[in-house]
Amino acid sequence: MDTVNFVEAFTSAFSVLAKGKNFIRILGGLWVTVWITAVSVLLSILIGLAFGIVMSRSRGIFKFLCKAWLEFIRIMPQLVLLFVAYYGITHAFDISISGEAASILVFTLWGSAEMGDLVRGSLESIPLHQYESGRALGLTERQIFFYIIIPQTIKRLVPLAMNLITRMIKTTSLVVFVGVIEVVKIGQQIIEANRLTLPSASIAVYGLIFFLYFIVCWPISLAADRIEKRAK
Repeated sequence: MDTVNFVEAFTSAFSVLAKGKNFIRILGGLWVTVWITAVSVLLSILIGLAFGIVMSRSRGIFKFLCKAWLEFIRIMPQLVLLFVAYYGITHAFDISISGEAASILVFTLWGSAEMGDLVRGSLESIPLHQYESGRALGLTERQIFFYIIIPQTIKRLVPLAMNLITRMIKTTSLVVFVGVIEVVKIGQQIIEANRLTLPSASIAVYGLIFFLYFIVCWPISLAADRIEKRAK
C-alpha cells in the first residue's frame, strides 16, 4: 500500500509539468539563462584574451595591479558582486540598471578575470626554446608570437576555457536574487502556485531543472575532455 501511495505521489508530482504552460515557461527561463551566459562568455573571452596577454607581459606596478584585480574578483563571492552591481550602482549613481544587465556585467568581470589567468598560464607554459627557435629562423618577435606561440596557447587553452564556461552556466542560477526571471525563478513560482494542491511538485520541477542544466553542460564537458585528450 505504501509503495502504491509513493508511486501515486511521484506521478502526481510530475503532472505539474503538464499543467497549463508550466513546461514551456521553464524552457523559456532556460533560454534566459543561456542568453545571459552566452553574452557573458563572449565578452569574457574577448576581454580575457587581452587581459591575459597584458598579465603575461606586464612588469612592476602594472603586474601587481593585474594580480590584485584577479585576486579581488576571485575572493569576492559572485552573489555579493551581483548585489553591488544591481543595488549599489543604482543608489550610488542614481541610474536604473536591469537584473539582466547587472548579471552580464558581473559575470563578464568574473569570467574575463578567470579567462585572463588561463591565458596567462597557457602563455607562460610555452617552453622558452620555442621563442629561441623562432629567433634562430629569423622571425620577428611579432611573428614568433602570432605564428608559434598563439597556436600552441590556444591548443592548451580551449579545454580550460570550456570548463570555465560550464562553471559560468551553473553560476547563473544566482541571478534569481536580483530579480531575473530565469529557470530557477520560474521553477519556484510553479512550486509556490501548486503548494497546496501538489505539495510534492518541487520534486518534478527541480528534477527537470537539474536535467536541463545537465543537458546544457554535459556536451561542453565531453568536448573539453576530448580536446584535452587529443592535445596530450
